[in-house]
Amino acid sequence: MTGTGSSGYVNPSGSYRRDQRYLTTRITADGRDGWPVEAGRYRLVVSRACPWAHRAVVVRRLLGLEAALSMGICGPTHDERSWTFDLDPGGRDPVLGIERLQEAFFARDPDYPLGITVPAIVDVPTGQVVTNDFAQMTIDLSLEWREHHRPGAPELYPEHLREEIDEVDRQVFRDVNNGVYRAGFAGTQDAYDKAYRRLFDRLDVLSERLSRQRYLVGDTITEADVRLFTTLARFDAVYHGHFKCNRHKLTEMPVLWAYFRDLFQTPGFGDTVDLDHVKRHYYVVHRDINPTQVVPAGPDTSGWWAPHGREELGGRPFGDGTPPPPPVPAEVVPADHRP
Repeated sequence: MTGTGSSGYVNPSGSYRRDQRYLTTRITADGRDGWPVEAGRYRLVVSRACPWAHRAVVVRRLLGLEAALSMGICGPTHDERSWTFDLDPGGRDPVLGIERLQEAFFARDPDYPLGITVPAIVDVPTGQVVTNDFAQMTIDLSLEWREHHRPGAPELYPEHLREEIDEVDRQVFRDVNNGVYRAGFAGTQDAYDKAYRRLFDRLDVLSERLSRQRYLVGDTITEADVRLFTTLARFDAVYHGHFKCNRHKLTEMPVLWAYFRDLFQTPGFGDTVDLDHVKRHYYVVHRDINPTQVVPAGPDTSGWWAPHGREELGGRPFGDGTPPPPPVPAEVVPADHRP
């Protein structure tokens, strides 16, 4: 996300279009793109505010890649020049030594013309961004970084389910993950109405699907659940009001609300949520939508810990694997930022 946080534009018809041009270089086990997987060589740069970066944070936690792939955390707000490391002493990332993520993109290409987005993986020795292709990135963490997974790491992208996971992901991205942005940044009533209908039509379909099974694909947590979770985690705090996605709150959609609580209460999911950063990003950066930059105090999140009853549908969160250990101390979300 960059600029207004949308990493996109509104076309003449008033419809929001996400800029999906990324650095698609891949870090692979065989190094075929020139960037081989090596423990300690790369740094994952994220913002806890961003739903696309949040996916990478969750997947890295579930797979236990903390020791192999370090993580730098940008602050929740930025200007048109990019994300900054204002949370770190002196305002510089302690590993990369830079103040702005923009510097790593320009190290790769001094004339880099595209969005400065998170998540991004940076090659520490050269200071160059390798990739900011968020969709491929988490798949590669599952498949290409396998040598560095923790014992008991779950199969988030199992081979026999990949076709179904990919199809669910396409629908969820189009209508939900990106759908909330299409509603929030719509420039005309017609564009908004179309995005609003597609969003809630898809949420209704997902509710029906999840009324019969605990997880989106198969009987364990997969990449598909991670991708839906990060949008649901922001729904009532941001998308319902700020983006006008207000047919219902998440708490008013019984199946999705229970499904969300099930994931939130699973190690590796809820312990990565920084609601303070989420709210400060959207309500401060999106001045065109919220010119006062007033950040709302709510919502009440005490219900996020309520029993969800989803165990009755069966399924095993980690399959034959195990839950991840607690977050490393340096990556614990501050207590006053957690739901």
